[in-house]
Amino acid sequence: SGNYYNQGEIRRKELEQSCFLLGIPASDVTVIDHRDLPDNPAVEWDTQLLATLVLKHIEAKNINLVVTFDAGGVSGHANHVSLYAALRYKYCCLEIFILFLCLGCHVLVLESVNLFRKYISILDIPISCLLPGDALFILTEEETEQAKRAMRCHRSQLLWFRHVYLLFSRYMVVNSLRLL
Repeated sequence: SGNYYNQGEIRRKELEQSCFLLGIPASDVTVIDHRDLPDNPAVEWDTQLLATLVLKHIEAKNINLVVTFDAGGVSGHANHVSLYAALRYKYCCLEIFILFLCLGCHVLVLESVNLFRKYISILDIPISCLLPGDALFILTEEETEQAKRAMRCHRSQLLWFRHVYLLFSRYMVVNSLRLL
């Protein structure tokens, strides 16, 4: 629920506002507040518990595409890495893999890049285009501005380094993904 600094309710509202700017209605936003899944950048979540919750959500919402972090979690955040581990866990179990196929659900993972590439903004586009991958998303200037407005909704998290991220991160412009 984003309650690391006891700001769970504030962060939930910020998330809903951000999603609204991206065209996602609040009814499609699910916030999980589970005592065994604390918002803490140093805590790895229980893989099986998280995988079960994610699968239930996929089934309940009839989701056909999941986009998540890769094993690096883009920033190394333990909670981000846990999401990848949970999806990989469920996706690699044969019966769940068959269920994913029956649901028609695919999983794309966002590529973590080194610090240099992470902060060269649009200069990473040629590099990303040359490297192999399953999907490459390059945002238009308008889409980039929309993404920045959505990020700015998360006021409680906008520390100095996130302002640097907004200005220079390649993830605000280009995202490379691969199928799990």
